[in-house]
Amino acid sequence: MDVSPLVWGLTIAGIIGLLAFDFFFHVRHAHVPTLKEAATWSALYVGIAIVFGFGVLVFGGGQMGSEYFAGYITEKALSVDNLFVFLIIMASFKVPREDQQKVLLFGIVFALIARTSFILLGAALINQFAWIFYLFGLVLLLTAGNLLKGEDDEEGAADNFVIKIARKVFHTSEHYDGDKMFTIENGKKVMTPMLLVMVAIGGTDILFALDSIPAIFGLTQNVFIVFTATAFSLLGLRQLFFLIDGLLDRLIYLSYGLAAILGFIGVKLILHALHENNLPFINDGEHVPVVEVGIGLSLTVILGILLVTVLASLVSPAGKAHAVVANARRHATAYLDADYTQDPAERERLYRALVDGQEQIRALPEKYQEKARDEAPLVELIERAHDEHSKAIDRGEAAPRG
Repeated sequence: MDVSPLVWGLTIAGIIGLLAFDFFFHVRHAHVPTLKEAATWSALYVGIAIVFGFGVLVFGGGQMGSEYFAGYITEKALSVDNLFVFLIIMASFKVPREDQQKVLLFGIVFALIARTSFILLGAALINQFAWIFYLFGLVLLLTAGNLLKGEDDEEGAADNFVIKIARKVFHTSEHYDGDKMFTIENGKKVMTPMLLVMVAIGGTDILFALDSIPAIFGLTQNVFIVFTATAFSLLGLRQLFFLIDGLLDRLIYLSYGLAAILGFIGVKLILHALHENNLPFINDGEHVPVVEVGIGLSLTVILGILLVTVLASLVSPAGKAHAVVANARRHATAYLDADYTQDPAERERLYRALVDGQEQIRALPEKYQEKARDEAPLVELIERAHDEHSKAIDRGEAAPRG
């Protein structure tokens, strides 16, 4: 089905309008969104994506609608995985909690621009060179392998090549000045860490695009579907970050699920490449008679893998223990960081979350409790947080727990 320029124009205008609304009504005023706010707006953006998908189903037909939903679900799952890296980057740069929304929105806009460029490039390559499906398939299989290896991105996430160059070329301040990207220090205009963290987010967005675009092209070659499924998966990512912030560590099997999905789509792409083959050194340049995976089966497999992955993570005792300990460590670290937030209510929320986390650790099976107690740095960190809270009570900056 060909999509008219009018529909393209209205769709792009609607996406830009949603981004502008997000900025002017939520991000422009720095604040820490409440759980209710994050949940409401996350549900709204998912609802908009689903309604749009039903519109595609009605006006574009069952094939087009199925391709959209398969693409949207895959891209959304990959976006959730991206949130892990965003969390690491912002923790590494110690971005104040109330300013994290601006960083995330910038990341979403940059990701949308980068992925649109990759979509146009990918579509052009597919139209000219059928063998590109082999390359896309290999990229996804390699990505799946890296996910299974469990490579740790924490060390270099916020200290990549671009950041190192930026630190050498530009004079950068050590402290934030609200959400400003430049500030005055000793009478000179200098760059704040806010600009550097945006560069880091933008750089990782380009890397994410190298994985996500081949993945969705493995499900559909309709450029309109590829663009809209990608765009709607990114919209609402900011709210989702604050909604599932504490749950990310719980999804311990997510990387395995994503590896299975990317591996499945990679195999599907290679099968399609064999079916369309025109490379002279494969079957003398003739099409290879292979089974091709339909979009209905693809959607079923993707949903099934995600369902099993999430349920396995949620019911796993190891997953629960890992999440509880990780959350306690994160809350204690954030509470002790004076630059993390200037909002007294947010600091009190962090301390309450830490105390609740300790109660959850005590409720774990004994072997997991013992493992947590054996982590001397964690125990020391929590004790320092309690000492700091006691001092804050003495200074009248915090209320004692009743």
